[in-house]
Amino acid sequence: MRVLAIDSSGLTATVAVVEDTQTIAEYTVNYKKTHSQTLLPMIAEMAKMIELDLDSIDAIAVAGGPGSFTGLRIGSATAKGLGLALDKPLIHVPTVDALAYNVYGCGDIICPIMDARRSQVYTGLYTFSRKAGEKEGTNRVEPVFQVMKMQMAIPVEDLIRRLNNYARPVVFLGDGVPVYQEALAEGLKVPYSFAPSYMNRQRAAVVGALGIKYFKAGRFETAAEHKPEYLRVSQAERERAEREKKAVTEVREMSMEDGAAVAEMEHQLFADAWSEKSVLETLGQENTICLTALKAGRTAGYLLAYTAADEAEIARIAVTEELQRQGVARALLQRLENVCKEKGLTRILLDVRESNEAARALYESAGFREDGIRQRFYEDPQEDAILMSRKIGE
Repeated sequence: MRVLAIDSSGLTATVAVVEDTQTIAEYTVNYKKTHSQTLLPMIAEMAKMIELDLDSIDAIAVAGGPGSFTGLRIGSATAKGLGLALDKPLIHVPTVDALAYNVYGCGDIICPIMDARRSQVYTGLYTFSRKAGEKEGTNRVEPVFQVMKMQMAIPVEDLIRRLNNYARPVVFLGDGVPVYQEALAEGLKVPYSFAPSYMNRQRAAVVGALGIKYFKAGRFETAAEHKPEYLRVSQAERERAEREKKAVTEVREMSMEDGAAVAEMEHQLFADAWSEKSVLETLGQENTICLTALKAGRTAGYLLAYTAADEAEIARIAVTEELQRQGVARALLQRLENVCKEKGLTRILLDVRESNEAARALYESAGFREDGIRQRFYEDPQEDAILMSRKIGE
């Protein structure tokens, strides 16, 4: 079996062509260059040197994370592009698994650590055990790669505490070693060592060798299915979430341009989702109140209500999952009450699933009271509806 292997999960960019019993070629650069500038030229240069026809490979092994968010995206995009173009399967090799496999045959605890910033590391715990060869009468042994703890993001202090509990020697490797070497020296109570330079960073040949084992065990996927495994949200995503949490919720009248965003949220949140056409038809009716909530410039939620006589009945109210419990629904209800006052309405009605305790608690805190039960009102799954209402101005 022949595999093209790619790893750009850290500062190191590395590619290789690996077969079952040998590495045909490997190109590794650990230097301050952008992987987007180097990865494809490295593959092209390596292929040229060994006269490789990429159609001759059987699969593409890629370090699928965790690691640098940018590096992972570049590596995964490169592997996906090649996989789609060549119609080859992808082997998703966890980055930390491949790092540990560098120290082949080691019976100590193998602890790769990648710097995840904020005093955290991407890590996992591994070791090799030995079992007798399958042929009786031989002395051959086959080290077995064992995953003691799957890869994870963890504060370095917690990692040190766990390793001390094992009371076994540990060997460290990875770009987190120089960052946390002092913390390890101060906190560890077990014997430890550091892997030498030729095996202490990512190597595509190792990704390829482990990838072949995973492929033969049935662990592969199509190029279209492949996604990197980040373990944590990116710094940019964390900062955006923090900004959104602090941002003021703005509620305005819904416009036709909001229809697509509302329909998308419907499909994300409800089994009986309204289509965009249904949303726009509701918006176009005269006896409706349609509101959109915005937070940090993005659609955070919406409310659709029908009016009749002196009442308004809420048909739909929803908040996107990542912004729930941040006051968005309460802001929508408050704006609805204000609009109802302007229109001379005196009462707001709604129904809610009996099992939706969070929503019922919200409505009760907003002044709604239970009026009765509508049996088997909801479908998928079938469930009773709790009828609630409140007088405007109370």
